[in-house]
Amino acid sequence: MSDKNGVILDVEHLYKSFDDTPVLSDVNLEVKKGEVIVVVGPSGCGKSTFLRCLNALEEINEGRVLLDGKAINPADGKSLSHVREKIGMVFQSYDLFPHMTILDNIMLAPLKVQKRDKEGVKAEALELLERIGLFSHKDKFPRQLSGGQKQRVAIVRALIMHPEVLLLDEITAALDPEMVREVLDVVLSLAKEGRTMVIVTHEMAFARAVADRIIFMDGGKVIEEGAPDRFFDSPKTERAARFLKTFSF
Repeated sequence: MSDKNGVILDVEHLYKSFDDTPVLSDVNLEVKKGEVIVVVGPSGCGKSTFLRCLNALEEINEGRVLLDGKAINPADGKSLSHVREKIGMVFQSYDLFPHMTILDNIMLAPLKVQKRDKEGVKAEALELLERIGLFSHKDKFPRQLSGGQKQRVAIVRALIMHPEVLLLDEITAALDPEMVREVLDVVLSLAKEGRTMVIVTHEMAFARAVADRIIFMDGGKVIEEGAPDRFFDSPKTERAARFLKTFSF
C-alpha cells in the first residue's frame, strides 16, 4: 500500500480524448485502502471511460494513474499484466465464456495467469460461490443462469484474483429490475468487509447506501465530491442539484 496517507490509487491531472474530442479533463482522485468511491453523473459524462483509464484499458493522453505509489505504464506489458491483476474490473455485460461451466469460468484466470495451485483455486471458487448462493449452479453454463446470477459470477471471477482495487462499471444496467437487488446486496457485503472499490452506477439509493464518498462528474470533469448524505441532501453546485432532481428516492 502507498504510504501517502493510506492512498492506494492516485489519479493526477488525467486527460483523455478520442480524436480531438475531450472526454476527461484534469480529473484528480485519491482512493484510500478500504474506501468505496461511487461515481455518478449524466450519461456520456465520462464515467465509464474514467474507470477504463484506471487499469489502462484506455490509454490516457496526459496525467498519470498510480497504484501503490507507482505509476501505471501502459507501454510496459509485464507491469500492465500485474496492474490488471491488482485492479479488477466487472463490466455490465458479464463477459463469461459461454462454452465453459461457471466453475471453470471462475478458475480460468487464477490458473492461467497467476499459475496458482488448482486444488486451492477450486476450493476458493466453491467457497465464493457458496457465499453468493450459487454453489448448486457450479456445473451449469452461463446460458442457464439469469442475468443477476451471471453478474454475481462475474464479481466472484474478479474477486478470486485477489485485487487490491475493484472497479464496477454499471453492473446492474443490463438487468431486469427484480435482479438488481441480488447483485447490489453482494456489493454491499463487500463494502462491509472493507473492500476498496470504485463504482459507476445510476442506482442513486444504492450509491447513497454503499459510498464513503460520492464523485459527481459532468462534461468529463469532477464537478463535486463529498460524503453521500451531504451530496444527496445539500449539493454544493447547481449542476448537481439539477441532476439529483431527475431521481426520486
